[in-house]
Amino acid sequence: MNSLLEPGMLVRHPAEPDWGLGQVQSNIGGRITVNFEHRGKVVIDGRHIELRLVFGDSE
Repeated sequence: MNSLLEPGMLVRHPAEPDWGLGQVQSNIGGRITVNFEHRGKVVIDGRHIELRLVFGDSE
């Protein structure tokens, strides 16, 4: 699923719910940069963490 993430998509980190909603900034070579509302910019290794896609901002 991570390979389908594109800039602008909304995601949540499954192990860090306190980080809140995140917006994908880039997805290059399995390294996904996400700007989370309560954590800021984080680079995620998509080989180890499966981000959850959010449809809208209600989830």
